[in-house]
Amino acid sequence: MVFCSFLFRCLSLKVQVDKGVERRFRELAMRRFGFGKGSLSRASNEAFLMWISNVEEASGFSGDPVEAIDGLLANVKIDSVKLQHKVGKIWASQPTT
Repeated sequence: MVFCSFLFRCLSLKVQVDKGVERRFRELAMRRFGFGKGSLSRASNEAFLMWISNVEEASGFSGDPVEAIDGLLANVKIDSVKLQHKVGKIWASQPTT
């Protein structure tokens, strides 16, 4: 999917969705935005923005996520790469549900 505006750089995103969801999405996108070029992109952009809005409302968090976690790991005395490997080993050792 390509999201484009005259003011912003275009980005492409490849996603996999259920066949029924994809068919219904195409049908509704074309009904709303027409059968011309860009209708799926416009509908995708709108869908992503609505999803983002819903998730942000549900989480009650808005703002910069980096600032939100800034300082939380200040007392950890290993570097980020070692920490990442250690967490990966812990997750791998956990039984799957």
